[in-house]
Amino acid sequence: MKTHLCALTIAGSDSGGGAGIQADLKTFAAHGVHGLSAIAALTAQNTRKVSAVEVPSIKFLHAQIDACFGDFKIGAVKIGMLANARVIKAVAEALLRHKAKNIVLDPVMVASSGATLLEPSALKAMRELLIPLASVVTPNIPEAELLLGHKIKNADVADAATVELLAMGSRAVLLKGGHLPDKTMTDRYDDGELFAEFIHKKLKLEGHGTGCTLASAIAANLCLEKNLPQACADATDFVHGALVHAYKPGKGKVVVLNHLWQMHN
Repeated sequence: MKTHLCALTIAGSDSGGGAGIQADLKTFAAHGVHGLSAIAALTAQNTRKVSAVEVPSIKFLHAQIDACFGDFKIGAVKIGMLANARVIKAVAEALLRHKAKNIVLDPVMVASSGATLLEPSALKAMRELLIPLASVVTPNIPEAELLLGHKIKNADVADAATVELLAMGSRAVLLKGGHLPDKTMTDRYDDGELFAEFIHKKLKLEGHGTGCTLASAIAANLCLEKNLPQACADATDFVHGALVHAYKPGKGKVVVLNHLWQMHN
């Protein structure tokens, strides 16, 4: 039997099923890639709020990552919510030890309310330890602003911001444009040689788990041996389709992406 290529997500668990590990595993499955997970945080949340967060021990986090690399052929790694500097350092050490490839970093730092989720020491660790390991970093506008230390108010500043972000050491940057006051949804890809814009119609809804889904779709596409620009382009198409076919399973105003939309259409 042929060995199946796998993607690993190192992120937080969402008890509401719309984001985090749950969104990642659904995305991997939708792409025909076997999904592995190492849970870096446990959240009690639904479509209305996050009510509690627990962070597993570093020892247990390492045990999960080691178990995955010890048995499976891992073609890509998606990194999501990492709660603090100790967790970030532990993940960086594990990725280096296992010589991980195709690392997709979703730098989860800002809540939908606008509140900063990371303490200053964690932000420093993100910049210095994780971003240089990444094949691609996928910040939204508030996260990019936090990384760069200045506001990104329009398209021209966003174009320049991709160059600044790239200078932090990743192979490429995919700057998500959903927070900009543009008429379209424009995501900017930059790897130092190629600059590209992936443009979709801006939808009038608030999606839950879009960033997680985008990063995990990129990881899945890299597992399928697509080159990095194509992996990112196809991932933005996947997210747009999942949003078009989104649904509301809870009482909150946010919609949950339909990760299986391609199978039902």
